[in-house]
Amino acid sequence: MFTGIVEELGEITAVETLDDACRFRLRGPVVTDGARHGDSIAVNGVCLTVVDHEGDEFTADVMAETLNRSSLGVLTTGSRVNLERPTAVGARLGGHIVQGHVDGTGEILERKPSEHWEIVKISLPADLARYVVEKGSITVDGISLTVVDAGPDFFTVSLIPTTLALTTLGIKQPGDPVNLEVDVIAKYVERLLGTQGGTR
Repeated sequence: MFTGIVEELGEITAVETLDDACRFRLRGPVVTDGARHGDSIAVNGVCLTVVDHEGDEFTADVMAETLNRSSLGVLTTGSRVNLERPTAVGARLGGHIVQGHVDGTGEILERKPSEHWEIVKISLPADLARYVVEKGSITVDGISLTVVDAGPDFFTVSLIPTTLALTTLGIKQPGDPVNLEVDVIAKYVERLLGTQGGTR
């Protein structure tokens, strides 16, 4: 489990394309400290497994299903990525409960900078809209954020200077894809109530 508090802005140092998968080599001095084979690391919000680890780099395999359901498929050598290790039991939950299981992708639609923060508008797949509410939590590229406005096919978030400086949302532009993970609690509630899309 993760909390959506990005630990560092890492970098893709190599991409190996396989028949039905892809192998990334990533640089991240913070998240590789003490890393071992089999550990989990969230890359742009996608939970990946460490295959090999050497120095400040690690490799991770990404299967076709993950490439198809997330924006990892557009990453190339030199791409910057958000990295986070799983939260430790008993640690502070700084963001919200994040599984690292991407529900879909959105697209940066608009950026509105102001003096001390920036409003970013992101497209929202229709099947995820019911889980996104004003002042609720959402994960964008692995970043735990609070929804400002929630529309039928979009939402907005307000980014502080720290988020802009230390995550991919500081460099992504309109047209760029982002990974989205909605609040898992909302999905469990829907399942327990036996509802789909608000109908019984």
